[in-house]
Formats: sequence, structure tokens, C-alpha cells
Amino acid sequence: MDNIWFIASAWIGIALLASLISLRIGISVALVEIFLGVIAGNYLHFQTTPWIDFLASFGSVLLTFLAGAEIDPQSFRKHLKPSLAIGSISFLFPFLGALAFAFFVAHWDLRAAEIAGVALSTTSVAVVYAVMVETGLNETELGKLILAACFVTDFGTVLALGVLFANFNLWMIVFLVVMVVVLWKLQTITRWVVSTWGGRVSEVEVKFLFLVLFFLGGLATAANSEAVLPAYLIGLVIAGVFVRDKVLVYRIRSIAFALLTPFFFIKAGTYVSIPALLVSWVLILVLLAVKIGTKFVGIWPLTRAFNMSPREGNYTTLLMSTGLTFGSIAALYGLTHGIINQVQYTVLITVVIGSAVVPTFIAQTWFLPRRSAALSAETKSELEARAEEDVVLE
Repeated sequence: MDNIWFIASAWIGIALLASLISLRIGISVALVEIFLGVIAGNYLHFQTTPWIDFLASFGSVLLTFLAGAEIDPQSFRKHLKPSLAIGSISFLFPFLGALAFAFFVAHWDLRAAEIAGVALSTTSVAVVYAVMVETGLNETELGKLILAACFVTDFGTVLALGVLFANFNLWMIVFLVVMVVVLWKLQTITRWVVSTWGGRVSEVEVKFLFLVLFFLGGLATAANSEAVLPAYLIGLVIAGVFVRDKVLVYRIRSIAFALLTPFFFIKAGTYVSIPALLVSWVLILVLLAVKIGTKFVGIWPLTRAFNMSPREGNYTTLLMSTGLTFGSIAALYGLTHGIINQVQYTVLITVVIGSAVVPTFIAQTWFLPRRSAALSAETKSELEARAEEDVVLE
């Protein structure tokens, strides 16, 4: 089809169907969008266009920005030592393990192996945050620690993607200098914009934040880096503003999840080759085991060192083993930049999806901390009502 409106209606129709299925079966809408994207790409001949590519790219940037903005600065400072230790190991061990396996065992070239390491090093803030709200653990010290550790892990992932595949030239120097200055003054300027023009129909504060994301994203791509790197840092800086202005974050989330992120996840699914999936299923299972296994080797001993019970330690480790958003971003980056081929992309995106489902299911079924299982019916009702009011990530 050449009619832009028919193309748009087809993609939004898939996004709507994904939302309905997600609500019906109770799993992340991003997973359903990727799955339907696989079906659409393999059997309905869905193809991207330049404007779809832009919406998908902006979706990944805005999703990354929101992930950074989810971090409560006060909670992060309170749990600084354990979150830094758990989060750093959560990134480093699977990154090195997946990279080594892909390079030495699967015989991928070094650049492709680096993409594998980055894609499988992640922890899904979106999945973990949704689970925290559903169980009420976001109100506990354990839940706040896990969310803070997720930030550290994903910061390592975004930083690795930006550094490993950056081109260190004049543009990179300009990008770094401008980004440091912007991050230094951004929170102050944003507070002034919100207090002066906030709450207007023209949405001045939203447009201001989009301007910052677009401009720094442009500098990042000019430096052959990735636009998600400044987006995550901007989100972290703005988190303090969002803590006090929930309406602003709700409006940005609505824009992201209604229009932009569906294009990113559906597009990610269209690149999956079902024939390649059937041929590479053994490698997929092994890489999934490598990711979860290296997370356990690194994280579980630390949970005991920080005086968590065995049950809490298993639960924390399993949730830190999840992956979705940044893993998808890294894999799609590798494919669109010619670093990995479609077969390798199919392997990585399937492992990423598996890591979002398998550890979460095991954690929720067998290792849910007793403090959450023992919540009164009244407390659960309050949490469910609050969750309905919040626009939760994915």
C-alpha cells in the first residue's frame, strides 16, 4: 500500500489489538506488540517507511527518557551502596558472559558479540516496575532497592552501547561538552519553565523537553553514538521534577505509549525471521541460560552479603534477570547499523523476550516475598486503585 493513512491505520490497528490482548491475558503490552510484529512481518508483509522509522526511533528515545525519570533520587541515595553493587554486577557479568559465548562458542565476529553482550546485560525497568506496583513491593525498602539497582544496570547498558559504537571525533567532543552543560542546568531551567508556563493547553514544558531530547539526540547521532544515551541521562536529571509534578510525567507517558512506543516494538517484531527462529532454537535456549546464569552467579551472593533472606535473594536475582526495552533497542541498533544480520537479530530478540517472561514467571510463582503475599485485602485494593490511576511503564 502507498496510501499513508491506510499504512498508519494498519500499524495502529496492530497496536490496539496488542493492548486488548495484553489487558486480557495480563502480560506486558510490549511483549504482545513484538509478537504481533513478528506475525505481521512474516505473514502480512508489513514493511517500514521513513516516517515509521522516525516514530519508532523517537519512541525508543522517549521510553529511555521515561525509564531514567522513574528513579526516585531520594530512594537511590538511601540504597546507594547495595544498588551500586548489585546493579553493576548485574550489568558486568552477563555482558562479559554473553560477549564471550557469542565470540568464542557461537563464532560471531567481535562487533556482533559486543551487541550480544549489550543486549543481554539489561534489566527491564518496565517489567520490574509493573511487577512492583502489582505486588505492592514498590512501597517497601526491598522494592525501592531493586528499582534503584535496575537503574544502575541499565545505565551501564546505555553507556556501553554509546561508548563501544561511538566514533571519537570532533562531533563526539562537541556532544560531550554540550551534554555536560545541559545536564548541569537542565533541572533548574525545567523547574522555571514548569512554574512559569506549566499547565497550559499549549504544553510548553512538554515541548521544551522534546526540544532537549531532539537536539541532544541529533548531536549523539552526528557523533555516531546513539540517541538513547543522552535521553537516559536527561530522564535521571528530570526525575526530581517528575517526583513533584506527576501530571507532567503522565502526559508524556500518554504520548509515548499511545503513539510512539507501539511503532518501536512492532517494528522490532517485523525484523524477526520465523525460519531463522526455528533453525536457531538451541542457540536461543543456551544464550537465555547464559544470561540468567551469569546474573545468578553475580547477584545472588551479593543479596546474601546485604542480609536479604534466601527467598528475597532469589526474587531479587530473578527480577534483575529480566530484559525487554533496552535489549530490544540494542538488538535493533545492531541490525539497522549492519553490525548483526537478521538471523543474529532473531536470536537476540527472542532471548530478550524470553528473559522478560521466564524469570518474572518463576519469581512471581515461587519466590514472591512473604511481605507482599501477606498484604491485606484492603491494602491490595488500595494498590490496585493507585495502579489504575498511574500510567505504569508498559
